[in-house]
Amino acid sequence: MSKSFATAIVTVLFCGAVLGAQQPAATPAPPAAPQTESDEYTRYELLAPESASFKIYYEVTATAAGAKVFFNPIRKGSTASDEAIYDAMTGEPLRFEVVSGAEAGKDPLMPGADPSGSYIRVQLARPVPAEGQGRLLIVKTYKDRKSYYRDGDAIVFNRGLGIKRNSVVLPQGYELVGCNVPSQVLSEPDGRIAVSFINAGAGEAPLTLRAKPGAQTGPSAAPHPLTETRSWEAPFPGETERERLSQRAHQDRDIVYFLQQPETHAFSLYHDYTESHPGADKYLNVVREGSTVSDPSAYILDTGEKLPTRLMTGAELAAAKIESGEPVKPAAQVVMIPFPPVKKGQSMRLRISETYTAPASYRLDADELVFDRSLGRPRNAVVLPPGWYLIASAIPATVRQLPDGRIRLDFWNGRPDSIDVLLKARRRISPADKVR
Repeated sequence: MSKSFATAIVTVLFCGAVLGAQQPAATPAPPAAPQTESDEYTRYELLAPESASFKIYYEVTATAAGAKVFFNPIRKGSTASDEAIYDAMTGEPLRFEVVSGAEAGKDPLMPGADPSGSYIRVQLARPVPAEGQGRLLIVKTYKDRKSYYRDGDAIVFNRGLGIKRNSVVLPQGYELVGCNVPSQVLSEPDGRIAVSFINAGAGEAPLTLRAKPGAQTGPSAAPHPLTETRSWEAPFPGETERERLSQRAHQDRDIVYFLQQPETHAFSLYHDYTESHPGADKYLNVVREGSTVSDPSAYILDTGEKLPTRLMTGAELAAAKIESGEPVKPAAQVVMIPFPPVKKGQSMRLRISETYTAPASYRLDADELVFDRSLGRPRNAVVLPPGWYLIASAIPATVRQLPDGRIRLDFWNGRPDSIDVLLKARRRISPADKVR
């Protein structure tokens, strides 16, 4: 494990707060459906080219309520070694074993297991709570000469990646000379070059990277510290250099908006994020100007534990001497959510739910629904209200119909800036109306 990524694991991945001893966890529901997962992210560290091997750090969240185990398939054509698995909330190692596909298929979680494959069966630290999650970090080394090989004086990493958020780190001393998937290019603290991308489309990304010797090594390869400088060309105050060169694919915040009927100007939302800063004991949501908030609630996804919420003003926040990290006007609404302090090397994942009323952002224009709002997260989704169909989306999105008939749009933004989403929709015509 590289020193730089080992540090990242301690501060970001092996995370959580000591919660079980302080408050009882919610009782999970028994598993009633096959295994499901979400929030997958994979980091590939290419090892010495002659080894044809790469180390994988795979973050994944088990979401089948009541599940006590999790199955991770071993990719065919790859030889796995050096496996280690950790609970992402506490950083503690988890017990696991490699089983055949036939053995995995005996578990109700895995009715579709490939009998000819192999799986890592992980014993989770706690059953997945109802409406909660079980976060894991799976570490392993794959040897695969078809995916990672030499081509003359170059090295090639040629692999179809089904996970939607990925990064690939080149070996020391190699520069990137080719990449067929639009990606961020970043520097690791030790100077290695990393390629990172979000694949918002359907299917796997057919990634092909080429690299050649020529990059600096040793202390001189370390990048300069990132600054708070903003682009001199931006026509408005844009993101800082530090924000622009942060790895977008690995950011853990995502948000889903559920539009209510447009006459109300209201939409509910939930916002998930992972808190891993040692000593952090509260979350502050400063409500955007032009919006009002109601019905805030929150809980810890890892355990199902409900958290208290408090609605304050900017003036009350200042009087309580609570630092928000940003300027807050006295009349601004602020939702404060306290939680047990995060200990070093641990974290918790929070789900925060609220209802917003925002006439400027969400309205009815004659017979058309209009949702016009800037969204800053890498992963955003908007669900239309029942009975409405989409007629316009200014920002490219994937679109699907939910089982209840509502339309959902997903905006995955790999750029380090906000997207100005503009949606329009109209009411569906009922079969009775068509007859008339």
